[in-house]
Amino acid sequence: PKEGKRETKIYIYKENELNGKTLGILGLGRIGREVATRMQSFGMKTIGYDPIISPEVSASFGVSAACKKWVHVVNCARRGIVDDGSLLRAMQSDQCARAALDVFTEEDRTLVDHENVISCSHLGASTKEVQSHCGEEIAVQFVDMVKGKSLTGVVNAQALTSAFSPHTKPWIGLAEALGTLMQAWAGSPKGTIQVITQGTSLKNAGNCLSPAVMVGLLKAASKQADVDLVNAKLLVKEAGLNVTTSHSPAPPGEQGFGECLLAVALAGAPYLAVGLVQGTTPVLQGLSGAVLRPEVPLCRGLPLLLFQTQASDPAMLPTMTGLLAEAGMRLLSYQTLLVSDGETWHVMGISSLLPSLEAWK
Repeated sequence: PKEGKRETKIYIYKENELNGKTLGILGLGRIGREVATRMQSFGMKTIGYDPIISPEVSASFGVSAACKKWVHVVNCARRGIVDDGSLLRAMQSDQCARAALDVFTEEDRTLVDHENVISCSHLGASTKEVQSHCGEEIAVQFVDMVKGKSLTGVVNAQALTSAFSPHTKPWIGLAEALGTLMQAWAGSPKGTIQVITQGTSLKNAGNCLSPAVMVGLLKAASKQADVDLVNAKLLVKEAGLNVTTSHSPAPPGEQGFGECLLAVALAGAPYLAVGLVQGTTPVLQGLSGAVLRPEVPLCRGLPLLLFQTQASDPAMLPTMTGLLAEAGMRLLSYQTLLVSDGETWHVMGISSLLPSLEAWK
């Protein structure tokens, strides 16, 4: 009509309908999920990938993983997610039929000028009303964070939303502490780390507690300060570890644990650490099936020294106290635990980290 033509037959059968087509989504955070839900209402099959979201969670909102020829690519997220050169070659070889972009890696018009590319500016909130709403939402989020309330709408970082919840926050600390303990205990473990939750309130908490365990494992092993709940899953794979999450209606190990607890184990090895939260304090409650009574607090800035001996030695405690004094440290707490195989666990709370373990071997 804009060209003054009325030959509608010319345009018939040139476009594709959405119904029955497949949509691939990279990034399954809040926005990615919303796109999947909306496109499914048009009868589309949705496939996707996210390094943070597990396949089980993806399947819960109808997203699986696959790709085929003649794909249509839409990137309105971030530059670099789609390689411009690869996309251009894919379009030239007919692997990719069309593309819609508002972000570009290079300031090059080759891709922008391609006849099968729709391009526009990366500006989704261009109205006065939207800008006003965005400012209001950001202000409310800051207030909620200060008050300890849970956050909503954290893009591409679902784990962080649960981490700020008043109920979940101490469990996140517990999970990280158990990950650190497992790394020190098993000596840079390889294979599969099992994260097990128990209790009604932790039924769906595995998705946020598992990354926290990974953070503890990685920080203790490599001293990486930049490990967090968002990138831990990707980094732990690069480290050669597999972390599984499950929920148990019954306590893993010896009976007598509390109703809600978190267990971290190394598959195929005798390493099992169990903890829970008392009030807002994470505590260690069990090691290798033996129960600690009373529980041992797991707090930042309060190092623990844990070791095993074959038998109880009356001279052991004075010897250890002397070694601590020589290192300029104090013994804050001490607890022993007899394991079923005759070995004894010793759990010491000390005033600061040991510079070296050579004198203790």
